[in-house]
Amino acid sequence: MAVTDLFARRATLGRSTRLLSEFRYEQSDPARFYGALAADTADMVTDLWHGSHGDTPGERMLVDVGGGPGYFATAFTEAGWNYVGVEPDPSEMHAAEHVRQAGPGSFVRASGMALPFANGSVDVCLSSNVAEHVPRPWQLGAEMLRITRPGGLAILSYTVWLGPFGGHEMGLTHYLGGARAAARYTRKHGHPPKNNYGSSLFAVSAAAGLRWAAGTGALVAAFPRYHPRWAWKLTDVPGIREFLVSNLVLVLRPPMPPK
Repeated sequence: MAVTDLFARRATLGRSTRLLSEFRYEQSDPARFYGALAADTADMVTDLWHGSHGDTPGERMLVDVGGGPGYFATAFTEAGWNYVGVEPDPSEMHAAEHVRQAGPGSFVRASGMALPFANGSVDVCLSSNVAEHVPRPWQLGAEMLRITRPGGLAILSYTVWLGPFGGHEMGLTHYLGGARAAARYTRKHGHPPKNNYGSSLFAVSAAAGLRWAAGTGALVAAFPRYHPRWAWKLTDVPGIREFLVSNLVLVLRPPMPPK
């Protein structure tokens, strides 16, 4: 069984439509939006694990780099994972304090660029929509691989800059250029965007991610996170993938040591 076989069955047009309909609630009802995203992400990771190993999580350790306030902790714990969230921003950690107080999981304040875990110590390391927010995304990826045990999974998912959601709250104005879009947003709203180009938002391409992942020797799958299965081939088309993939998932499995 290929690592993506189970998740591919879930990747239907109906799922894509449901997720797209939830995006409009990100600002007005974050609990609804992030709750739906967290549940879908837990399903995706569990499917990838089962496709890779043929078993259920069974309380295996999952480190979520950029875990935020706790929505993902609840979803992953309910799916059977031993969840540890890593978050460098205290405001993000406390953004939904009621979720964390009532919810499961453990949380560590740390940077994804220097993860406080031993080499090969976790079963799965996940990063969901973080790489585009750090200036050295492949250092983040290298750290994720470092702490993932041989045979485990490192799953790096990020928003592609030239895709329709690359500008985040700046909308499609990012096609005018990142700095120009940020300045336009600031003029319109009276404050800079939360995801400010050049400081908390960076132009990360699909090609760069695929090139880095291929160079690790650990890449086992790459696909558009929110697309139906029949659209996954977009990942293989240079140029077009930058605009149509939207969010790229890189699945890496550190090789087992030789016997």
